Amino acid sequence: MTEEVVWLTIFVLSVFVGVEVISKVSSTLHTPLMSGANAIHGVILLGAILVTGYVDSTLALVVGLVAIVLATINMVGGFVVTDRMLQMFSGRKRREPPS
Repeated sequence: MTEEVVWLTIFVLSVFVGVEVISKVSSTLHTPLMSGANAIHGVILLGAILVTGYVDSTLALVVGLVAIVLATINMVGGFVVTDRMLQMFSGRKRREPPS
């Protein structure tokens, strides 16, 4: 087996494991897990920025830029979803009776 096949096999297996793990999470735990995932995505974004800053080739720069854009979209989207879920649990505001 070549090294590329090994890495592809690991990637495909991790996708299957990730889908199984995430599909089994109850809705009660979803918001805390999203908050933790957002923190991890922030670290990933910072790492992508740092690594892209030290590349020498154009191809690596383009791949780094794509990684930065995708990590940013993922992180911002996670915060939006978490905020919407927290709004669902906050309850409705009551109107004060007129004086």
